[in-house]
Amino acid sequence: MEDGGATIEQFLRYLKFEKRFSEHTAKCYGADLAQFSEFLLNGCSGGASAATSRAWEPHAGAEMTPGGSQEGGVATAVATQTEQDVDQRLLAVDVEEARAYLAHLNEKAYSKATIARKLATLRSFYKFLVKTNRCSSNPLSAIRTPKQEKKLPRFLEYHEVKRLLETPPTDSWLGARDRAILETLYSTGIRVSELVALNMDDIDFLSEVIHIRGKGKKERITPISSSALQAIQHYMEFRNKRAQNNSHFDSRVLFVNKHGHRLSTRSVRRKMDKYLKMAGLDPAISPHTLRHSFATHMLNNGADLRSVQELLGHQSLSTTQVYTHLTTRKLKEVYEDAHPRESMGQEGRGPDAFGEPYPAPESPEGNGQL
Repeated sequence: MEDGGATIEQFLRYLKFEKRFSEHTAKCYGADLAQFSEFLLNGCSGGASAATSRAWEPHAGAEMTPGGSQEGGVATAVATQTEQDVDQRLLAVDVEEARAYLAHLNEKAYSKATIARKLATLRSFYKFLVKTNRCSSNPLSAIRTPKQEKKLPRFLEYHEVKRLLETPPTDSWLGARDRAILETLYSTGIRVSELVALNMDDIDFLSEVIHIRGKGKKERITPISSSALQAIQHYMEFRNKRAQNNSHFDSRVLFVNKHGHRLSTRSVRRKMDKYLKMAGLDPAISPHTLRHSFATHMLNNGADLRSVQELLGHQSLSTTQVYTHLTTRKLKEVYEDAHPRESMGQEGRGPDAFGEPYPAPESPEGNGQL
């Protein structure tokens, strides 16, 4: 067995270079595994210590290389012997220890969603160990995920979306950029991370589609509305003029900051907060709310679930199905408008099957009143 916490580090390299997970996602997996390792070593610890967590995180600015090393070094806050102990304990875990860990998390009042996420991390980790012949079986396979309360995603009504989209001024290059950003988010339903990754050549104005690099480096083509394309063209006129006078402008990137570099997801959130305040909308709304609004409005207007799944880039249809709960109100309105038993006439009672009005029901006293 390799020294230095090799089991976890190899798993994180597998996530990044084979599964193509983002650095942030791999870091979250590492933190979950560090907490589990701490539990195995110390039993009733309240969670991963900062030292243990940092053992599988790169230093600020460090890069993880395909060979497995991290430029700038790996944080070595725990001793080598402890790391060997961690590897040994991880490989020896059985289903009872796994259940004890989940009970420990429950005692510490972790939410069901958090426990489910940590359980998913362990499942993936031990699946990797089985795949690489380090373990003969997955001790998590017999443990069921705790049932979670389904929280419906929030969405905006169309008039709220319209108010938000029309808020950024279009007479300045930053305002034109922000209008194009909001229009693109709502028009396509893409994630903010996908939006900031867009390059100039990802926009096909002729075919009215955009090329998206999604989660796990998966790519897809999705339509984009003419209004969003017009907003992008307007922004690009400003952008190209500024780029001519600034050699630092990144010529590849579509949405840039004032210095000409690629926008961050955090910057998009800050801009969204600004325009929500200006539009008088709830400041708790996030850029992801536009994605939820896109999916809900598409389904409300007749799109089928499979098409919305493709547009959103969901791997599983069950992920998209959450939006069907949001369309119940629309279905209820259609039902009330179309069903003959809901189209009541005078005193709330419509005609019978032969066009004759139903007689008013009589009360027990026989006066014809309820």
